[in-house]
Amino acid sequence: MLRFNMALLLAVMLCSLGVITAQHKARKLFQALEAEQEHARGLDVEYGQIQLELSTWATHPRIEKIARERLKMQTPDPAKVVVARESSPRGGGGAK
Repeated sequence: MLRFNMALLLAVMLCSLGVITAQHKARKLFQALEAEQEHARGLDVEYGQIQLELSTWATHPRIEKIARERLKMQTPDPAKVVVARESSPRGGGGAK
């Protein structure tokens, strides 16, 4: 009977050590999960800021200002503007 009790005690000790190890691993994994979720939230905020910055950089007034100042571009004189019409696919080139 003593051997049986000792075997049961050993089994209980091994099971309890297994439970402790599993709980420890679960806590470590949960901490890692929370850290990664926090990192993901930070990346989401950064992505939103980048999208806002991109939309600001691509505004028409800013692009026009750069074209005028850096590239020395200017609006063409309306009298010199020629409107080209697409020719017909039949090769006629004229109005129907």
